[in-house]
Amino acid sequence: MDIYDLQPAGPTPAAATKGERSRARIVDAAFRLFVEQGFHGASMRQIARHADLALAGIYNHFASKEDLFVAVLDRHNPYAEIVPALRSARGAAAEDLVRDAAERMLAVFERRPDSLHLMFIEVVEFGGRHLQQLFRNTFPQMMGFAQLLTQSRGTLRPIPLPTVVRALLGLFFAYLMTGWLIGEQFPAELQREAFDDFVDIYLHGVLASPP
Repeated sequence: MDIYDLQPAGPTPAAATKGERSRARIVDAAFRLFVEQGFHGASMRQIARHADLALAGIYNHFASKEDLFVAVLDRHNPYAEIVPALRSARGAAAEDLVRDAAERMLAVFERRPDSLHLMFIEVVEFGGRHLQQLFRNTFPQMMGFAQLLTQSRGTLRPIPLPTVVRALLGLFFAYLMTGWLIGEQFPAELQREAFDDFVDIYLHGVLASPP
């Protein structure tokens, strides 16, 4: 099923129907259990119990556990916050703009670390197939940051703007994943400086400028 064939759970205001409130409880319970136990580790029976519903009640909303996972990913993925973080970045010079954008993205994951765990589960247990569709739908919105770059002060190399944005996202996720997996193996001073170093590598590379 395409991730956008599902209606996102969304907020549950007082005006929401009983079915909408039940659906939201299911998605929120599944999110917590998927993050804690992984997709295969969390059972539909556990999810039903945490959502305070009968097991059959889940199947009134979702045809399978994978359909439920797609709804969880739709609601709890970080892209919905990364897009406005990128587009709200500020800086007169291109370098300042990139640093501000990177700091805003980092703040998203500091507020929502579980969203990164959810993405790992998607990549490991589903090969990223749901995330690919989600990214295809959100990446065009991220191109607003590329327009900000072209309007900033500084000369950009002749690299296609989609590649510029993709490289920024790639380097940023590399920072998060390596920090999560092997960050503790580095001395404390390197951990403190790692984020600035990653941004510097994005902006200037690793080779010294020629004389």
